[in-house]
Amino acid sequence: MALTALGVALKTYGLAWKAALPLLRFNGRLKDGWEQRTLAGGMPAAADLWMQAASGGEAYLAWEVLKHLKPTGSKTLRVLVTTNTLQGYQTLLRAAEEINGRKAGLAVQPWYFPFDAPEIMSRMVRHVRPKLVVILETEIWPGFLSVCKAENVRVLLANGRMTTKSLAGYMTWPGLFRALGPDRIMAVSETDGRRFGTLFGRERVWVMPNIKFDRMGDAGPMARKNNPLRDLIREKDSFVIFGSVRKEEEHDVTRLAAGLMSARPSTVLGLFPRHMHHLDLWRKAMDGAGLNWVLRSRLSGPAALGTVILWDSFGELVPAYGLATAAFVGGSLAPLGGQNFLEPLTSGVTPVTGPYWKNFAWVGRDIIDSGLAVEASDWQDALESIKKIVDNPPPRQEVAAAAKQYIRDRRGGAEAVSKQVADFLNKD
Repeated sequence: MALTALGVALKTYGLAWKAALPLLRFNGRLKDGWEQRTLAGGMPAAADLWMQAASGGEAYLAWEVLKHLKPTGSKTLRVLVTTNTLQGYQTLLRAAEEINGRKAGLAVQPWYFPFDAPEIMSRMVRHVRPKLVVILETEIWPGFLSVCKAENVRVLLANGRMTTKSLAGYMTWPGLFRALGPDRIMAVSETDGRRFGTLFGRERVWVMPNIKFDRMGDAGPMARKNNPLRDLIREKDSFVIFGSVRKEEEHDVTRLAAGLMSARPSTVLGLFPRHMHHLDLWRKAMDGAGLNWVLRSRLSGPAALGTVILWDSFGELVPAYGLATAAFVGGSLAPLGGQNFLEPLTSGVTPVTGPYWKNFAWVGRDIIDSGLAVEASDWQDALESIKKIVDNPPPRQEVAAAAKQYIRDRRGGAEAVSKQVADFLNKD
């Protein structure tokens, strides 16, 4: 792309931001950190490294990378970590408190990511003067990247993912994004790497383990004696969980529940809605299917066999998995991306998921191919899979041990990023 065309594109982009900024003030989600987003309240301290983590999930990834950074020499490594959301900012505050408390040669400062208006970004980058920018996952901010190019600030995109849909969007103006592209991209899979290579050039792309595996501890099955829910489910009862089920799959989940309770009437079923405000929908669904149900909040002793427990208490899904015989993980019978099927797995339960689990594609297809998790094509297929597990549940400790090994073999992403950071910084 010619420089003049790039300049025109960025000028147009800047004018769009000037028009949008007055309206953004009325956005409730942006009021938190407004003075930092606009730089109206001042600037952060200068930093050697600027790490951008879009929201809460990426902020936890940044935390993992910070744990692995190893400053060289006696000089303190100053790190600015930014985010776009309140949840991300709160996470980064906790990360900074932990890292700074170690006094291990790191000084971490959380900040809200400024609006990408080129004028704002120019002021920010020139004040912070980072030697390196690390962008976690995939954020292509033209204002930010153009200023980094102008100021000779190198950019590393780490833990990168790119869907075919995103690639198609970027390819509508490939010259612009190629001109502003990161100096190096660390993709979480060969497939993602090929997509990044199509846009930015294969020579810039490396493949790395997903940092999300680093975040997963060595948790195993919770001992029954320590499980806070042990009085609700008798030890020898068959207990099946439908975890994080979503409104959009209500019809199929209801048929799945009715089919299970008809085929295995001595089962106790725990149904966990993903969103508690949809609890009435699930009450009506259970009534419509003719199923006996009770609210978790009304249960004081062991649930009767043949009962559906509608879980109306927060924060109990993981301990419930610790008592389960089998589990179906929701958000996967409709194209919603799926929910976390690693939670039952690390609790020693083989999870059954529907065909829609792209949100967890980073886990790898090997988890299905190895039999650690079961992918069902529809609700009938899920029913057959659950019945097989109920009738012959694999030993909990063996499942948990295999899951732990699967995760352990895929760790190392945070360490890989920290080595790349050191490589960039030590070149100065």
